[in-house]
Amino acid sequence: MTAPRSLNRREFLRTSAGLAVTEALTGAEPESAPADPIIDIHQHTNYSGRSDEQLIAHQRTMGISKTILLPAGTPVERPSTHEGKSNGLAAQCGGNESCLRIARQFPDEFLFGANEVADLPNADQEIEEYLKLGGIIIAEQKFAVDCDSASIERLARLAEDYGVPILMHFQHGTYNLGIERFHKILAKYPETNFIGHAQTWWGNIDASLDQTVLYPKTKVTRGGITDRLLADYPNMFGDLSAGSGLNSMLRDEDHARGFLDRHQDKLLFGSDCNDSVGRGEKCLGAQILAAIPRLAPNPKAVRKILFENAARLFRIQ
Repeated sequence: MTAPRSLNRREFLRTSAGLAVTEALTGAEPESAPADPIIDIHQHTNYSGRSDEQLIAHQRTMGISKTILLPAGTPVERPSTHEGKSNGLAAQCGGNESCLRIARQFPDEFLFGANEVADLPNADQEIEEYLKLGGIIIAEQKFAVDCDSASIERLARLAEDYGVPILMHFQHGTYNLGIERFHKILAKYPETNFIGHAQTWWGNIDASLDQTVLYPKTKVTRGGITDRLLADYPNMFGDLSAGSGLNSMLRDEDHARGFLDRHQDKLLFGSDCNDSVGRGEKCLGAQILAAIPRLAPNPKAVRKILFENAARLFRIQ
């Protein structure tokens, strides 16, 4: 694979995301300020058929310093994959080997996770193989199992053994079912860090959420499940990626300002977008990068969300 050339500083600062982040973090004119580091905790190989070259170019266009690649599990036909319909994380995403390959080719830019279908008998063995190779997260867990099931408990113990977090895709009626019970897992495995993601995770910033609504647009009633889990459990974090993360900020910007303020030590930037552009309205990652500095309380909080929290959680130098 031939790597796309690196963007120079001037090209990066011309992107909409780069402009917003640079201005927010430094208070200086973008052309005179260096770009601060950004860790993207949520990307995929072969996402909706995107090539490796396009993925690498996309991340460089966004100005990402480090990207964590999250693999899919083994393609199988069983209830936890909706009889195969959810294979590839329901988005054609590549598996463990594809993420490892890119991380090995571009170690300064890419890191990788380890994953397997949660309820496969050998799930922990498959995941452990890639953790031993240097995987830094178990993710993306996106399967039709109860979020407090024996399968998730088994992975929680493995994550504790290796000191890595688990990223959970919560989607009502579809993946990681029963978010209202997830506090039991957090309490039972206090040494395992979990990262919440996706529609039902972000919908539940709202205490009045109708759980069947995946992208709510109404004003937020403070005190939802997500807000409480982040506040009450030191081992719970939030991944701001994808349309669900962006919607959680834009649906009620007054609430978002307070939410980013009080949880500034628990929130992580991720893109989880499948476009090949890396900028503008077609790129969710770029839109999230523009929203965070506009809504976060101060440059220190922005730096935490874009870099410092992930660097601490994943022990990235």
